[in-house]
This record gives sequence, structure tokens and C-alpha cells, in this order.
Amino acid sequence: MSRSRALIQYLFGHPFIRFGMVGGVGFVVDTSIFLFDTGALGLPVWLGRAVSIAFGMCCTYLGNRYLTFAETRAHGLPAVLREWLTFVAANSVGAFINYGVSLLAIYLMPPPLNNKIVGLVCGVLVGMVFNFTMSKRLVFTGTDRHSDRQSQI
Repeated sequence: MSRSRALIQYLFGHPFIRFGMVGGVGFVVDTSIFLFDTGALGLPVWLGRAVSIAFGMCCTYLGNRYLTFAETRAHGLPAVLREWLTFVAANSVGAFINYGVSLLAIYLMPPPLNNKIVGLVCGVLVGMVFNFTMSKRLVFTGTDRHSDRQSQI
């Protein structure tokens, strides 16, 4: 096996690396929505951030469910709904932190640091560690994995 292949397998073996990759995709979704809704749609920054965080959260839930924590994800509609609601509840705290840091940076930092993309990046980085911990400990725990096997999702 080549070194690069071994490195890739090693990295994919670590949930935090997978979480970061999913977060990277979520970041692209979050940023794209934020730029679109504050640019093309003309939404104010405070509203645009709330909308983009919601889209990013949906994206990262799916990515974490199927990549980061695939072995411990819930199965069956009732268990998946509990998992989703737990994810939203747990990650809402991280989203609130993300939102707050973003707006603080945008509205209070001196130029050029008050740029909306700089604010978004600051918020995402601060919220990421919190969200990983909450997802690992509260959401994708492996409980309810085998309930309602008839309707696996």
C-alpha cells in the first residue's frame, strides 16, 4: 500500500477529521447561502446569517449521519426523528455561538476585519469544536440504532 493511500485511510479513520470534512462542505453551503441571501436577495446580515446557518446545519446533519458517525446513526423513523431533534437541540447552542461571534466580528471589529466573510469564518471556527463534542456525546451515540428496522432510513 502506498504512503498516500495509508495516510488517507488513517485520516478517514478519525471521526474528527471526517467531521471537519463534513464541516467544510457545510461551510461552503453556509457561505454560499449567506452571500446569496445578503447579496442577491438583499437580506440584512443578521437575518442572512440565521438563514445560512439553518441550511448549513441541515447539510452537516446529513454528512455527519452518513459519514462521520455512520456506525452509530439511528435506524427507523422514530429513532431518526429523535436523532435529528437531538442534533438540532445540541447544535443550536453551537449555532448560537457561531451566530453571535459572526455578528460581533462584523459589527464590532475594525476594518478590514469587519468583513462579513471574516465574521462568518470566525463564527464557524468557534462553533465547530463545540458541535463536534455535542454530536459525538449526545446525538450519534448508537442508542436506538436497531429500533424499528422495518423503516430504515
